[in-house]
Amino acid sequence: MAYNRLYRFLLRRWWLTFLVMGVSFVAFGLVSLDLLRILTANFEFLSMYGLDAAREGGLVQLLGLIFSGYAAAFFYLVFKLCEKVLVDRLSLANPKGIDS
Repeated sequence: MAYNRLYRFLLRRWWLTFLVMGVSFVAFGLVSLDLLRILTANFEFLSMYGLDAAREGGLVQLLGLIFSGYAAAFFYLVFKLCEKVLVDRLSLANPKGIDS
């Protein structure tokens, strides 16, 4: 099975992978904290006040919330990649890496 360079890089540097996994976990938590509640309130604000809400920045806030959602998804993917690398490293007979 062929793995990309990032996977092989992380596989050889387990301590860095563990560090990146922890940082991405915390970043995911911070970015996604109360995201659903604020998004619901924004939709309610926009639907209740319509064009006035858009003039007051409701659409800009909505775009920021959508961006935050994608940022949270990115940090989650980084976390899952690091998790896979570490699990694979622990389960390999050759810990130096795959396709060295």
